[in-house]
Amino acid sequence: MSAAADTRERVLEAALRCIDGEGLAATSVEDVARAAGVSRATIYRHFPGGREQLVSETVTWEVGRFFARVEQMAAGEPDLAARLRLALGAGHRALAEHALLHRLLRTEPEAVMTELSVATDVVLELLVAYLADELEGERAAGRARHDLDVAEAADHLARLYLSHLGSSGRWDLDDPAEVDRLVRTQFLAGVSSVGP
Repeated sequence: MSAAADTRERVLEAALRCIDGEGLAATSVEDVARAAGVSRATIYRHFPGGREQLVSETVTWEVGRFFARVEQMAAGEPDLAARLRLALGAGHRALAEHALLHRLLRTEPEAVMTELSVATDVVLELLVAYLADELEGERAAGRARHDLDVAEAADHLARLYLSHLGSSGRWDLDDPAEVDRLVRTQFLAGVSSVGP
């Protein structure tokens, strides 16, 4: 990692600690600079938009780390169905256990939802690209329909995943049998080359 990337990550980590301790609204550039052991000028060099950019990019960075951990957990699974099952269950549990997110949703719901909507747009784009690659692999392995519109299916699956992760509805994402049924009948029913 370059020195600039290392400094940037140190600033993001410090900003996350400040947000955790003080909340979104009370976190200042000065607080983050002090916590990161850098000058205000360094913060502005990396985040020329100031506090607003720093907070926004910190939230996006933490959301990205969250999904990277979920992806890493699911990476060893043999096919898309297994990866989706694991990602739904593990993602649901990780989201339920994210203490900072739940505290901010209680104390600063409007601010955190605004920041999360920006981060979710970035995640959606990355998730669609990831799922498009996965669906191409599924099609090559004969597990997805040969006439599948990969781009459309990837967008649908990404939106469905984010929707269920945020609100599982009638599905119990802690029950492996329920998660399996959800993946078979809702996620992959229109994708799979075999019936649900």
